[in-house]
Amino acid sequence: MNFNICVLKGDGIGPEIVDEALKALDKVGEKFGHTFNYDERLIGGAAIDEFGVPLPQETIDACKASDSVLLGAVGGPKWDHIEPSTNRPERGLLGIRKELNLFANLRPAKLWAPLADACPLKPERLGDGLDLVVCRELVGDVYFGKKWRDEAGAGHDDMNYSTPEVERIARVAFDMARKRRGKVTSIDKANVLETSRVWRETVQRIAAEYPDVETDYLYVDNGAMQLVLNPSQFDVILTGNLFGDILSDEASCITGSVGMLPSASLSDTKLGMYEPIHGSAPDIAGQNIANPIATILSAAMMLRYSFDLAEEADAIENAVASVLEAGHRTGDIAKAGEKKLTCTEMGDLICAAI
Repeated sequence: MNFNICVLKGDGIGPEIVDEALKALDKVGEKFGHTFNYDERLIGGAAIDEFGVPLPQETIDACKASDSVLLGAVGGPKWDHIEPSTNRPERGLLGIRKELNLFANLRPAKLWAPLADACPLKPERLGDGLDLVVCRELVGDVYFGKKWRDEAGAGHDDMNYSTPEVERIARVAFDMARKRRGKVTSIDKANVLETSRVWRETVQRIAAEYPDVETDYLYVDNGAMQLVLNPSQFDVILTGNLFGDILSDEASCITGSVGMLPSASLSDTKLGMYEPIHGSAPDIAGQNIANPIATILSAAMMLRYSFDLAEEADAIENAVASVLEAGHRTGDIAKAGEKKLTCTEMGDLICAAI
């Protein structure tokens, strides 16, 4: 089978980690008889340098014409001074999510057994372990609401959600829970925010359509606390854009390293965008020491969700597990005295394991 992938390497360590993911995809192609065609385009700071904008129209067009999108990372101090702020690298990321209608962001947070000692929580806090998914609405909420400053200089940000927006992300979460352990935890701030009241009322109505899925509701402050007190209670966390941004980062820290965590951003179609959750790490860019595993696992999510290639996705995930079991580590997950692999070396080992 042939698949067309738009590749957005981006800034910082983006090119390094994406190259390792492409190697893994090519190895999967060799093993299973698939061909992956890559169309590389610019986004973020790299696009600003070339085109003067963080999201050129040609990048948008290429993404829409592809079967899926693989992204590295955007941003860095080089572009922090740019004004207006709407032309900074991060706006390219927000823009492509909106252009592709990527309303559902899936962020798995899994504590890999060989890395259990990297978890900052006490072992008794982990219970049955950590294996959850944050299902975050991605194109609404305060990030996309109207923003302005009034005559007195006060800043205003409009937070809002429509019922249809909540309905579609809720169904994604409940459908996912049916394929996992059958539980959805909806997180909001319905005791204070009218937006959250709409959210909770809508989720409660959708939950009635899924009587086989256990559903509970937490305020975001309690949800954040429960993530560190008893993370094993969570299966699928359903939440909005702002809260999801914060909670998914918190969940990632519990796993020991953001360099291990992939993500998927999905639309109503099979077209999705896949990226590691960490940033561009400009302080280590170009040194070949970044951890490529999150990007490689993002490619596995692409195989699973956009291409319906579950066996191929398993091959990548099993390869990552075997490499970790064998004790191989990049610098971010290595303990004192352990050998630290380069980004390229880790990618090579995973490809060999595939």
